Amino acid sequence: MSKTVPPAEEGGKKPSAAVRLVALARERYRFVNSTDGRPYAVALDGPNVVLPLRGRSGLRQRLARLYADTFDGDVASQSALADAMTVLEGIAESEDPVPVHLRVGHDDAGTIVVDLGAADGRVVTVSAAGWAVTDRSPVLFRRSGAMAPMPAPVREGDGLTMLHGLLNMDEPMFRQLVAWLVAAWMPTIPHPVLTCKGEQGTGKSKAAQMIVNLVDPTPASKRSQPRDTKAWSTQAFNSWALCLDNVSAIPQWLSDTLCKAVTGDGIVDRALYTDDDVVVLSFRRVLAMTTIDAGAIAGDLAERLLMLDLQLIDGKRRRSEEELDHAFETVRPAVLGSLFDLLATVLAVLPNVHLESLPRMADFARVLAAVDQVMGWTTLDDYLATSANVAGDALEGDPFGSAVVALVDQCGTWTGTAGQLLEQLQPPGGIRPPSWPKDATRVGGKVKRLAPLLRTVGITVDDTQRSRDRQRHKLLVLTRTETPDESASTPPQDPLWPDVASIGHGRTAHDQH
Repeated sequence: MSKTVPPAEEGGKKPSAAVRLVALARERYRFVNSTDGRPYAVALDGPNVVLPLRGRSGLRQRLARLYADTFDGDVASQSALADAMTVLEGIAESEDPVPVHLRVGHDDAGTIVVDLGAADGRVVTVSAAGWAVTDRSPVLFRRSGAMAPMPAPVREGDGLTMLHGLLNMDEPMFRQLVAWLVAAWMPTIPHPVLTCKGEQGTGKSKAAQMIVNLVDPTPASKRSQPRDTKAWSTQAFNSWALCLDNVSAIPQWLSDTLCKAVTGDGIVDRALYTDDDVVVLSFRRVLAMTTIDAGAIAGDLAERLLMLDLQLIDGKRRRSEEELDHAFETVRPAVLGSLFDLLATVLAVLPNVHLESLPRMADFARVLAAVDQVMGWTTLDDYLATSANVAGDALEGDPFGSAVVALVDQCGTWTGTAGQLLEQLQPPGGIRPPSWPKDATRVGGKVKRLAPLLRTVGITVDDTQRSRDRQRHKLLVLTRTETPDESASTPPQDPLWPDVASIGHGRTAHDQH
């Protein structure tokens, strides 16, 4: 079928505006259907970036302007545009679904591709052989209004030391952050929620802003907690990395949602312009939070955290926000270059990294082990020790969990039904807080939910046994298996501020190992 503008029909009758719109679109674009069921257009002569067919900055708006430019100012009607969009959607849906990535993707060979977000469509490709800035992406990317351009990385000096000079962290904590940043560009693995904790004046919000803007620059790097699942899905669909700022308490629905976003979430929503069709928003995201009270984070979410406990900044070291922003923009290309150097090196050794025992965030733990192998660090051990402390804080913040720990500490092993456990455990002050389970069924669910945290402090939960009487009640067996290592509670603190090499005079990531 010809994709040129159709000639006038016999008798001089012109083709309809909708027909001409479709012809104009097919002459300049190809049409694809993403794996989440959304139709897109891709310019035949341009960057490998998709355009939504409808909505602001979509193909419909561009096609309306193109029509007016092509036909001497003639304006296509809304009904003609709607008819053309329906035809183009049908063309897209006739194609096999293809992956459409946001900021970070990968090709069939496993090469990681990072979209710089500029109008020219340039990307950074990273493999075990190294990294390079490429003019045209090998994979399809989409853009959103929440994205900002990323500067092209450069190989110039020791970018890691430059970054450390801007952050209020000791060396072990900073090294964990570096490993997290490297993992943040691996789109196929879960990423723990980076949590910057500290009192007012520790610079946690500014640190989180710089960290997010390294991974996925955005005009809104710090965001408030979403009010519901709908608001969350909108934010998550439009950003690869998100930061929730000043988190004081997390409702259960949001805690569950964040957990699912770490490992890969799916939300079913009504398709636009339809009454009964649905689309599935499937995404895995890179998340960060800032908080003062880690006890506000409990349950499953605590297992998925990488906690960075920031210290108070001395007044003599404090800098203005304008000064920090300028310093960050100055070093950002070199920081990105060093991080991509490290990412390429990690990709080279990662296939041969095997751990004897896998923690909850197993893929991330393997990345830490790979970073340790090439840099000579101990990030994996530090991460596991910090995770145990986070679990302890989460249990302390849960009155029922604290009561379970106290009971097992007292008796070593406790066996009984969920109802008996509810009778034996007494809430603090004799007043049940809202989170205290109200009946035996809720006790069983609560204990099961707490089991991973209890395991990190040396308490196992076995709910597979039954009583030997006629009723065959399900039993809970709570056992102290080991005494937590007190030496792991607080690692010695190194100096917070390194000697920063000037740009162009530091060591590269390759030189460091």
